[in-house]
Amino acid sequence: MRTEFSGWFHGRRVLLTGHTGFCGAWLCEWLLGLGAQVHGYALEPATTPSLFDLLGLARRIDHAVGDVRDFDALSARLAQVRPEAVFHLAAQPLVLESYRAPRETWATNVMGTVNLLEALRACTSVRCCVVVTSDKCYENRESTKPYREDDALGGSDPYSASKGAAEIAVAAWRRSFARDGVPRIATARAGNVIGGGDWSPDRLVPDFVRALESGVALQLRNPSATRPWQHVLEPLGGYLHLAQRLAEASGDALAGSWNLGPADSSGISVAELASRLAAACGAPAPASSPRPAAAHEATLLRLNSARALRTLGWHCVWDAESTVSRTVGWYNRLRRGVAAQSLATEDIQAYCADARRARLPWAERP
Repeated sequence: MRTEFSGWFHGRRVLLTGHTGFCGAWLCEWLLGLGAQVHGYALEPATTPSLFDLLGLARRIDHAVGDVRDFDALSARLAQVRPEAVFHLAAQPLVLESYRAPRETWATNVMGTVNLLEALRACTSVRCCVVVTSDKCYENRESTKPYREDDALGGSDPYSASKGAAEIAVAAWRRSFARDGVPRIATARAGNVIGGGDWSPDRLVPDFVRALESGVALQLRNPSATRPWQHVLEPLGGYLHLAQRLAEASGDALAGSWNLGPADSSGISVAELASRLAAACGAPAPASSPRPAAAHEATLLRLNSARALRTLGWHCVWDAESTVSRTVGWYNRLRRGVAAQSLATEDIQAYCADARRARLPWAERP
């Protein structure tokens, strides 16, 4: 049995919404390795190819297709599974798409979250729930000061504002309806995640991979924008650790909001990350001339994750160099015919080993 997270997930029923997405598929793979009984509820994968399909997850977990905007179907799924832990990842996750479809973005990100919260009230098996929102939930004033969990929420675009509203909804539900802190609900705000297996539109790494494969020069949309980049496994480890701690806690002190971003000094620009991606695969650096912006996007964003470090002992393990190397290596090896499941398992095992060396609490052997 795998010893990460003290073996807490082994044999437990875990429900993921949004399990067919990039982060959701990685989390499914990790949970399967931990011996969890993994159940999903999501739309069909949004891209072709998709990590969910490449990992063969439809036949390896209890996969159900459904929309979080459908309250009755979502409630029925929770009643059927009776999970002990819930991870809510279902979302419309793209800023530019939120400009094209603002109503759908709000319906999914806000009312989808509200539907889950309301369904949880009738599902007494749930001990903990981690709702994944976004680092973009803050009222971004383009400040060099990293945002803390108690900073003002907001957003200048429909996506960011919808994530701020989801945070407010979770806080209200927790204060209004949680009885004796059960189920314990927390929200998690990660940085910009990258890693193998992402083919989403309007994201730097997938755009870079597509440009490399097509031989078309990549034109950066906003080269000077600075983001808290991190490997996808970094926040996923935080979600898993947070869920375990929530379930085992005697009170509700851990319920609330958590930043799970890289160190303040590790934020790098889009242009710099693109150059690092190119260098890692021996390609010429992309031109830094910006593409005409279709809509406003924030230029500067940093997170303060001191609370996670202080209370959970969580911090990022892989630096920018390791993150880029792992990401580029994943796509390169997939292109050479290595199975996606082998690549994902190798990355998870390598990350856990490095987390153990970094003495992260969840990675320590009991």
